Amino acid sequence: MRVFAVLLLAAPFLILTGCGEESSSDKSDASSEQSVMGEVTTVGELPSLLGEGLSPEERAELVEQILPPGVEDAPEAEEKFQAFLEQARAGDPEAQTGLGVMYYTGEAVSKTAGGVVLDNDPAMAAGWFYRAAEQGYADAQFNLGLLYADGDGVPQDMVEAAELFMQAAEQGHVDAQNNLGAMYYTGEGVDRDEQKAIEWFEKAAAQGNEEAQANIDAIKAAQ
Repeated sequence: MRVFAVLLLAAPFLILTGCGEESSSDKSDASSEQSVMGEVTTVGELPSLLGEGLSPEERAELVEQILPPGVEDAPEAEEKFQAFLEQARAGDPEAQTGLGVMYYTGEAVSKTAGGVVLDNDPAMAAGWFYRAAEQGYADAQFNLGLLYADGDGVPQDMVEAAELFMQAAEQGHVDAQNNLGAMYYTGEGVDRDEQKAIEWFEKAAAQGNEEAQANIDAIKAAQ
């Protein structure tokens, strides 16, 4: 997934722990919603935008970043999937988010309508993140924002990405704060506002985010 950059800095993309529901994933607009629901019915279909502009190294790095903590100690994928699914169907946003992670990383097996097994399924992941994001779950808002920022599993929409980062950032999500600062600095998805960029970088830096502090230092050095 594309990395936001401010001079010397790259904003991180990570975090996901939760489960999801299986019968009908949604998106933020009618066409996307219909697409995800169809993919859930057929267990998913690889979108044409998957991986566009990413090198194999960049994709591998993103997969590593998006894995939830402790995944190496988790039960077998099928057992974990079933546990997540049960909790997700009960409406647990953390479980819904975790299920989205499994689809994104390929831990959850997904197939096309023709039965071809996919390496991962970002469209299905987006549907689960959406369900959790609707409940105000910051990790899901952040992750869904990443997918919109890169057009991975959903149409690229920087305005929607910024809105989702804002929702997560206002809850104190440090990486969302840093990404939102980068967007205000570059003017992607929002009107360019250097002061707001600095304010969000400062919020993230106050939580120990080194990339945000590097952004602040870079901006000051350029003034």
